[in-house]
Amino acid sequence: MKELKKQIEIIKVMGMKPNFSELARIYAVDRRTVKKYYEGYEGKAKKRDKPSKLDKYYDEIKLKLSIKGVTIRAVYEKLKDDGLDVGTYSNFSKYVKRKEMKSEKSVKGHPRFETLEGVQAQVDWKEDIKLYSKTGEEFEFNVFSYKLGYSRYCYFEYRKEKTQQDVFECLISAFKQTGGVPKEILFDNMGTVVDINGTCRKINNKMRAFAKDFGFKIKLCKPAHSYTKGKIESANKFVSWILPYDREFESGEELKEIIKRINHKVNTQISQATNVSPILLLQKEKEYLSPVPNVNIVESYLDHPLKVKVHKDSLIYYKGNKYSVPEKYINKTVSLKVKENLLYIYYSPELITVHKIIEETKKINYLPEHYKMLMSKHVKSKEELEEICSNNLKRLNNLL
Repeated sequence: MKELKKQIEIIKVMGMKPNFSELARIYAVDRRTVKKYYEGYEGKAKKRDKPSKLDKYYDEIKLKLSIKGVTIRAVYEKLKDDGLDVGTYSNFSKYVKRKEMKSEKSVKGHPRFETLEGVQAQVDWKEDIKLYSKTGEEFEFNVFSYKLGYSRYCYFEYRKEKTQQDVFECLISAFKQTGGVPKEILFDNMGTVVDINGTCRKINNKMRAFAKDFGFKIKLCKPAHSYTKGKIESANKFVSWILPYDREFESGEELKEIIKRINHKVNTQISQATNVSPILLLQKEKEYLSPVPNVNIVESYLDHPLKVKVHKDSLIYYKGNKYSVPEKYINKTVSLKVKENLLYIYYSPELITVHKIIEETKKINYLPEHYKMLMSKHVKSKEELEEICSNNLKRLNNLL
């Protein structure tokens, strides 16, 4: 048609009378088609910008996609979780690309490999995630990610820290969740697992002992070859589904619930690799996993103090609540141990304070002497200090 249109333009410029039948024969079209083009027809539009039911969510989709690290799938799942009618993921993705709301990354190819039932799991951290609550409170945290190679079953866990103790506790939780221990676990070169000295890598002694007690071999990823842990990298993409919830949750507990919902969704959706949901394949893989060792071994790895940092408000965070310590420990790392509903807080070997663990509704727990210590920097009058501290502590109790 392009050549026919050119010919028609030449005829018009030269002021000649067209022979529609002859042109139709030359260009193998109907003479009525030639006449239609001669009279100004431009042909069908290459693209028809038809209205979409997603247009009403355009601004929200664009805003969520502007979050660093977020994926199209993450935004889609968030909108579905909100109960919005966003159709199928395929159409949603096409809409986003048609509207040029998200640029595509170039991806290098790499060979695919499969593992047999119960042979391997892969572990990684989604690190330093930063989100804000509806009230503007900052939450910086990590998500532990564990994935069985055969079934693709995933286990995600919210963690404030990434210590070796966190790794032990998360692995134990993952073993319990999946019903056993695989023959080997593939780790990235995380400092809690391996000591690196130049080009030399050595599994540290505590991690080696843990692996021996739980009956699995430690495998390390090849440096600078991310594809060797491709399955867990894929799982971490699912963890990024949490990013669109920025400023849409109220507490750390709600944040943990969101992660649990995402985890459930990942395990119940059909896997593109297997065409079966991970939760169904897990039932088969369980038969090939080794049992979790006896309770004494498990408890020996859980009976360790938790280490946390003291914030500038002289508070530490423990299981959704905050507890005070003396002001001189601000910015220092303290250890926590719990026994018979009491929270013991240590700095090195010294016990610095004890709190009674309060029900979840009381989120901030200051001991009066700790609060006075903080306020004394700002209020000089002793009588005024007593009154201000008493009133503020009452307000905190009533508010929370």
